[in-house]
Amino acid sequence: MSARGGIVGVDVGGTFTDLFLFDEAERRFTTAKVPSNRGDEAVGFLDGLRKLGDVKGFSSIVHGTTVGTNALLERKGAKIGVITTRGFRDVLEMRRRDRPRTWGLWGDFKPVAERDLRLEVEERVLADGSIRTPVDPEAVKAAARTLLAKGAQAVAVFFINAYANSANEKAAVEAVRAVWPNEDVVASFEILPEIREFERASTTALNAYLQPVVGSYLGKLQNALDGEGFKGSFHIVQSNGGVMSTATARRLPVRTALSGPAAGVIAAAAIADAAGFANVITGDLGGTSFDVSLIADGRSVLAAQTTIDFGMVIRTPMIEISTIGAGGGSIAHVDKGGLLQVGPESAGSRPGPVCYGQGNDRPTLTDANVVLGRINAERPIGGKLERLDVEAAKAAIARHVAEPLGIEVMAAAEAVVRIANARMAGAIRLVSIERGHDPQKFSVMPFGGGGALHAGALVGEVGLASALVPRFPGITSALGCVIADLRHDQVRTVNWMLDALDAAALDRLMVAQGREAEAVVAGAGVAVDRIDVLYELDMHYMGQTHTISVPLPVTLAGESTGISADIVRQAFEAAYKTSFSRLLPGIPMRIVTLRTAAVGRRPPFDLTALAPSADATLDAARRGTRPVWFAGGWHDTAIWSRLDLPVGAVVVGPAVLEQPDATTVVDPGLTARVDALGNVVIERAK
Repeated sequence: MSARGGIVGVDVGGTFTDLFLFDEAERRFTTAKVPSNRGDEAVGFLDGLRKLGDVKGFSSIVHGTTVGTNALLERKGAKIGVITTRGFRDVLEMRRRDRPRTWGLWGDFKPVAERDLRLEVEERVLADGSIRTPVDPEAVKAAARTLLAKGAQAVAVFFINAYANSANEKAAVEAVRAVWPNEDVVASFEILPEIREFERASTTALNAYLQPVVGSYLGKLQNALDGEGFKGSFHIVQSNGGVMSTATARRLPVRTALSGPAAGVIAAAAIADAAGFANVITGDLGGTSFDVSLIADGRSVLAAQTTIDFGMVIRTPMIEISTIGAGGGSIAHVDKGGLLQVGPESAGSRPGPVCYGQGNDRPTLTDANVVLGRINAERPIGGKLERLDVEAAKAAIARHVAEPLGIEVMAAAEAVVRIANARMAGAIRLVSIERGHDPQKFSVMPFGGGGALHAGALVGEVGLASALVPRFPGITSALGCVIADLRHDQVRTVNWMLDALDAAALDRLMVAQGREAEAVVAGAGVAVDRIDVLYELDMHYMGQTHTISVPLPVTLAGESTGISADIVRQAFEAAYKTSFSRLLPGIPMRIVTLRTAAVGRRPPFDLTALAPSADATLDAARRGTRPVWFAGGWHDTAIWSRLDLPVGAVVVGPAVLEQPDATTVVDPGLTARVDALGNVVIERAK
């Protein structure tokens, strides 16, 4: 296939790098899955691109990256310094006076900036924006030189109340940049001009912590692409599900946290919509984690902030994703209390599961699935190995699980899978039942390398309506990179009472933010059908601490949005009633923050391009049978080539559907149906 004019989505995971190439001219696609190279992800990135074709022929590459997330989780960011208002050097350490463990007066937390690298200067801006004490640029320069002498690679400037007036912070940043040897200087007014000092300090510091790491990684990729003769556009998926330019990603690397999982949710939403499923719960099962997100009425949920690890808070719009340590590489063990546990420790890609034969001797979830016959040991996914070592996996399960529990090895392998299923089911309940959603009205959409192995079990475990398995589960996040729109978010705290609202002033601010966000999207160098500007307010009743998100039914039209106090009031009351089923009459309302998003709508991706060939037949898809263990015994199980199944095909469980990027298991008592787009719908047998 010619790669000329093709757009490529690349998702770099801990075990595999997944790629999806769509040739827009010929309406044809190619997929690839290659081993990731942990520590030098650019190797797998380029290997995958070369596997797809001539790199210089690609028109666009969109990348979902885990580099930022891994740097945060593993505490491998840059050595940073902080320059802040006198008296506020410990904001990062005090946080919200929370603690890593709920019970007991113990536990510790280490901020990303050591205390001796958090320096104070005299300055003070009041909450109303007035300047009580101007900042002294020379004092700031002296602090910057001290940080450099201590080995700081990047610096974050955070002044209290800079969201209300950034003049002091701007002057300080200019002073720092006059002496700082690189571009890794970050200011809170540029990252998050929003009230709440801890969240603003944390987001700013983490942005500085990631800037050298993500900047170096993206620079290495860009140089490698240049060396291949690539002349097209190169963009990065954000954690909000949108796409940004690499220049924006280098400036705002904190927005790349959870980039890969976000791309998967975007693809899942598009697939579910095209298949006629309004309510789905996504389950991305990779080598290390299980990432869950809810899509209700066709819309994914955006959260204002997230916590990557304890005390590491990022306040920027993100698709709401819950993560547990239950992946294919999660290690099974019997704890001191004699209970079987699966995860959160993972074997990762190196050494990987025992069956990979790379030195690990502790069993994983993948090893259990291999021993149970659910994964074909002769045809492992991804092309990483020629064959999986079933006997080694069985021996590891016998030693570490079966013998300590006093049970047979097959029962032990099944127990490992059941424990993992229970943990995944708990994560699904967390985003559904515990948030007021009835799981019987939702379908699970499993993807990632291992998600489809557990789809049928999750339907029964949680009581879901069905499972919707995408055409290519293993490369769904890479497909999401291709589908995702461009997006840029702006935020500004205003603290205005609604009763005294100057609607003209709000309108001017909305127009200014909208134009600024629109310009960032327009300057990204990607063709879009149109740019939509969306507005949202954070509001609450006077006296409340927390706010609710209030979408506004207005858009940028000419030089005005047409906003009014009545429009704001009606929107707030509708949002509040939806959340709490009642209003609080007579209590004044406050507008805390204005949020603006410019979304560049890319040409819609026609998912019918993924549909099975009209020549597909059941006979061509049949691959015989093999014994697979279910519910305490071996079952003679039909094996099918998933991609050769025709539209309308119905497969009765037990069955295993195999394809190069994933394996789908249809448990006894379930049936699988192939829909018009090639998705597999798994339901209870009728």
